[in-house]
Amino acid sequence: MIIGLPKETKNGELRVGMTPEGVNALTKNGHHIIVEQNAGTGSGISDDRYEKAGAEIVTDPKILFSSSELVVKVKEFQLYECELLHPDLTSISFLSLGASPKLAQALLKSNITAIAYETMELVDGSLPILIPMSALTGRLAVDAAAHYLKSNQGGSGKLLSSISGAEPVKVLVIGAGTAGFHAAELALNMGAEVTVLSRGVQRLNSLKESLNSNPRLEVDTTSTHKIEETVKSADVVIGAIRDAGGSVPNLISRVMVRSMQKGSVIVDACIDQGGCIETSRETTLSDPIYVDEGVTHYCVRNMPGSVPRTATESLVNASLPYIKLLAEKGGSVKIHWVIIVFKSRSHSGNISFDFFFYFFCPF
Repeated sequence: MIIGLPKETKNGELRVGMTPEGVNALTKNGHHIIVEQNAGTGSGISDDRYEKAGAEIVTDPKILFSSSELVVKVKEFQLYECELLHPDLTSISFLSLGASPKLAQALLKSNITAIAYETMELVDGSLPILIPMSALTGRLAVDAAAHYLKSNQGGSGKLLSSISGAEPVKVLVIGAGTAGFHAAELALNMGAEVTVLSRGVQRLNSLKESLNSNPRLEVDTTSTHKIEETVKSADVVIGAIRDAGGSVPNLISRVMVRSMQKGSVIVDACIDQGGCIETSRETTLSDPIYVDEGVTHYCVRNMPGSVPRTATESLVNASLPYIKLLAEKGGSVKIHWVIIVFKSRSHSGNISFDFFFYFFCPF
């Protein structure tokens, strides 16, 4: 199979979809890998390393796309890239189409098979590719909040790390999944008082147990009253809810944001699914914040892209087994369940592996 590895085009995205070790493993299995020039530079990987692993380096992405049967990316296609797609192509990447109806329509029009990392689900319900990136996102959300709380960044001037004699910072985390857990864990380790709200009682109990029932941790089920009450006193609000392949509801209204102390920080880590806060709008790594209602908003859709070396290593470690499987099957997999988002129909197929995908597929 001919597998293409293009350079990422999303603003600030420096990750790459495959390492030289992955290229080497695939070439040993008889596959031909085409890598776009400088695709791995942001992750500290030179073209020379890819060549030594057996890849062909090309300078023109048009050549890469037209020649490839499978394209391995990190983030979603940009709209102009959709012009390079062809019906015989399969792609695998994060898609985040819940917040990108135009991209969803463009992919459907292109007639490719686009597999979304974030909705690849094992039979036990776990999301093997999303989990490591969500863990990174949760930690980076706290890191961003700590930075923008500083007065020289327009924040309230509070230190998220605890110090003797000072009141601890109050952090509200909405969502008790992987991102929410890692955000809560890091904030607690830094000395903050943390409240985690979620609809899932089982997840809340699991989170509380995993964090050893820390006395600075409060968990509760999500309700409008509880959110209103907690947002008002929070120095930091982190949105960390998910809906596999879809969009998330607004749980925090503009009125609630207005009640927060000036200089507080909101990190909407689910902005790739539309965001869970009314005042959220997508930002980029090159222009990451804006102020609304006196509150700093950080709504970057690809937070792990800010730590590309760590993120690439973690992503490829999780994704390579599935890329190998796709390559072995010639890019053709039988699907247990396919959902066409933005269309009111679904299609059932046959299961062929011990995992299944939700993805966009032409019919």
